[in-house]
Amino acid sequence: MESCLKIKVGAVLLPGDVFTFIKTDTISLTDTLKDEKIICGPGLRRNGDDVVVCKSGVLRHKNPNLYWVDSQQRRYVPVKGESVIGIVTTKSGDVFKVDVGGSEQASLSYLAFEGATKRNRPNVQVGDLVYAQFLIANKDMEPELVCIDSSGRANGLGVFGAGGLLFKVSLGLVRRLLTPQNEILKDLEKLYPCELVLGMNGRLWVRAATVQKTLIVANLLESSENMTAQQRRTLFKRVADGNL
Repeated sequence: MESCLKIKVGAVLLPGDVFTFIKTDTISLTDTLKDEKIICGPGLRRNGDDVVVCKSGVLRHKNPNLYWVDSQQRRYVPVKGESVIGIVTTKSGDVFKVDVGGSEQASLSYLAFEGATKRNRPNVQVGDLVYAQFLIANKDMEPELVCIDSSGRANGLGVFGAGGLLFKVSLGLVRRLLTPQNEILKDLEKLYPCELVLGMNGRLWVRAATVQKTLIVANLLESSENMTAQQRRTLFKRVADGNL
């Protein structure tokens, strides 16, 4: 099956496409075990000996055995462990309700912050932005967020967002920006130094030195999604030269 997937890397797949592992006498037990250890990322689902495509897009591969479908999807489905940018919508007793862009709102306990106790409650207001991580995310339960890691530290999570701009992009662009040594972010840092928070739910928050530069950075990030590397460099050079 892995060889079948490798052949299709870079090809466009559609929901319903199936890759099946067919055992033959020429395949050793070691090869069989290696073949079964395929990690299915977004857009792929393991079903017994089959890998089923559940999103349309381009098949991508990362060594040694990670495969996923790169799509332009904008609707977010919560996944356990992913970090997202949420908007606090209501305060209900000891729980905050947070809009994460999914089909339903997620819950966030006031105790899920670093140093929070029953007496020392976090200062969270309706409308605040929170950078949080999914503790529970499945189809049978309400999504639950936390703003601490496994050791009880904030580690970058929590309330943020004063003076910046929040906007939405496709989930594919977020995954591209989160890859190590991303060229878009490298070119952007040379142009305008800024603070940037990336949520796996397709929300980006940015803050530059001025409001004008913040808006320019946001527009550049949105425009970069459908550009080639050469087109992006040309656009960034025009901005640097003040031709826009």
